[in-house]
Amino acid sequence: MLNQFWKTIGLSSVALGASLFASGTVLAESVESSEKNASDNPMSQLTSVSELAESVVPKDSVSDNPMSQLTSVSELRDVAPTEWAYEALRSLVERYGCIVGYPDSTYRGNRAMTRWEFAAGLNACMNTIERLIQENVAVLKEDIDTLKRLAKEFETELAALGGRVDNLEARVSFLEDHQFSTTTTLSGEVIFALGDAFSSEDDADNQTVFQNRVWLTLKSSFTGEDALNVRLSSNTADLFDIANTDNTPTAEGRLTYQFDTDSDLFIGWLGYYLPIGDRAQLYVAGLYGIHSDYVKSTANPFLEDFGGGDGAISYYAQDNSIYNIGGGTGAGFTFDVNDFISLNVGYLAGGVDSPANPDPGNGFLNGSYAALGQVTLLPFEGKLQAALTYINSYHTPGTPIFSYGPDSPVGVSGTIPANFPGGGQSRVSADSYGLSLSYQISDGFAINAWGGYTDADIKDSGDNGEIWNYAIAFAFPDAFAEGNLAGLIVGVEPYLGNAPDLGVGDDDLPIHIEGFYRFQLNDNISLTPGLIYLAAPNQDDSDYSLIGTVRMTFNF
Repeated sequence: MLNQFWKTIGLSSVALGASLFASGTVLAESVESSEKNASDNPMSQLTSVSELAESVVPKDSVSDNPMSQLTSVSELRDVAPTEWAYEALRSLVERYGCIVGYPDSTYRGNRAMTRWEFAAGLNACMNTIERLIQENVAVLKEDIDTLKRLAKEFETELAALGGRVDNLEARVSFLEDHQFSTTTTLSGEVIFALGDAFSSEDDADNQTVFQNRVWLTLKSSFTGEDALNVRLSSNTADLFDIANTDNTPTAEGRLTYQFDTDSDLFIGWLGYYLPIGDRAQLYVAGLYGIHSDYVKSTANPFLEDFGGGDGAISYYAQDNSIYNIGGGTGAGFTFDVNDFISLNVGYLAGGVDSPANPDPGNGFLNGSYAALGQVTLLPFEGKLQAALTYINSYHTPGTPIFSYGPDSPVGVSGTIPANFPGGGQSRVSADSYGLSLSYQISDGFAINAWGGYTDADIKDSGDNGEIWNYAIAFAFPDAFAEGNLAGLIVGVEPYLGNAPDLGVGDDDLPIHIEGFYRFQLNDNISLTPGLIYLAAPNQDDSDYSLIGTVRMTFNF
């Protein structure tokens, strides 16, 4: 490692060593930790090759760290001129520049260190002095004599340290040669869920079921800041029958993992994010895009998980139902006016096939669509969040309003009258308005609330439907233990307020009460029991339903 220097002076610091403590600690701890993780499982703690490289040369020691090139001991805020070693430190900094501090501008001179840490710091100063000798810079004879004595004392540690660094460098080379991709990482989520539903309706006969969903997401970056997401999905999770709906399930109480594809593997999301400068971001959705993919915030922290398995258990409770209006193919744009105000606009054409279909009534501009505009407010460092949202949408016959496009036959939230105000036989044009609020009172408690109104113009009939939804939610992060989450949501799912006038049923309030508790078993596995009570499903107050689930989520 230092052959020329060994030959020149033999080699290595106790006077120097005490002064080398900070640089030695950073490098030695990094090498020891990296080798331990690598020996247990070489891939267990790595998401990219660069992480292993950083363990050989810590980020805190590279040249772009302001603490890596001390020019004065005064840069260390915990070293006073009255310290007994102050002059020794100042001498080393001014003469050789081989002292570094911690990233927080401290030296931590009173902390004990191991022989390994000392050896690493010694090695750093040896490298510096070797470079000075090669550049014909004068080095004091007494310093070289000190290094010679220390080199002999720490010969074993220095040799072992060099071997460890060489070993890690070999591992980096191996991973670079055998890695999956230089641009792509793989992440996944798997849900196992046991569930059942009970209803007041005699003909609503549900059985206890074991359902599952798999997401595998390939995330690629081509500039280091952009992100192309390709998600492979497989589901087997039918909806429960919770009301007398003539064998047509309602979207009320729909659990986030309930999307039946008979275990077929398909592309469940195709989306690309591209930052534009420091304040703007472009989002392009190729398939299954949703509005919450690109808006700055839906103002429902902790409970929202974009349909995933770590937030609330139902689609309705994960965010304001206005974000469920439309979905599919399109684009969204976010611009941060400042740290507190963001503007969001987006357009999504509904479904998988329709935007790509050139036949009349389809296409990117002539089929179902939803165009969004939103102002997002994030004062008080984001503890208070507010979103004012408007969506103009168009829905072809048989397309539910509160869905992620026509590929959700009954929608993802709301009653059948709300999703099909024209009875499913008419085209519907709608203007929707939403207000979402959240305030995080403390680290362990947040209150979220939202409301939405939709004015649905039922084409060819001259009727207008008034659709409402609202809720208040309570989130308790780290409830009883770090990483856990408790949630309680009370609200009214989207319902058609003037239903009797349209001759499609009652206008009773479809109340939704949901409670869950997520046990975070470890960093990758959680277990979430949850319960949903639905009063007046499909706006009929003679009915009620109870849905229970135990959801196990694996993230990797």
